[in-house]
Amino acid sequence: MELTVKRFEELTAEELYEILKIRVAVFVVEQNCPYQEIDNRDKQSFHVYLKDDDGIQAYLRVVDKGVSFDEVSIGRVIALKRRCGIGSRILSEGIKVAKNKLKAATIKIEAQTYAKELYEKQGFRQVSEEFLEDGIPHVQMILDCNLE
Repeated sequence: MELTVKRFEELTAEELYEILKIRVAVFVVEQNCPYQEIDNRDKQSFHVYLKDDDGIQAYLRVVDKGVSFDEVSIGRVIALKRRCGIGSRILSEGIKVAKNKLKAATIKIEAQTYAKELYEKQGFRQVSEEFLEDGIPHVQMILDCNLE
């Protein structure tokens, strides 16, 4: 699988289309959650994805500090093939982008509660009580990049 890391303005129309298509398929259709999936944070993010001959298989965005939170953040984490390690791999790549390209000391996320273990395995720790975001249970989590 080929890894791609691009800022919003570097994405081709085809890449952006494929990214938005899988995000809507997972976060809006599959999770039956009507919400404003396309937001202005995309313009202030690195877009990280793994692609094979069948297209994008895993994706996330690394959002600049001060956009979603005071800290650098990671969001829209998708692995189309589940329980095969690709979600862990894309998350690991996103953490590298946050550290290397955005010099993140801390990364903050809002994780869907069911996926909390995925993030804990990469060093994130829960820092909030569970809350509903667009009707789906979430928790805030932090990764201290200086502890690694």
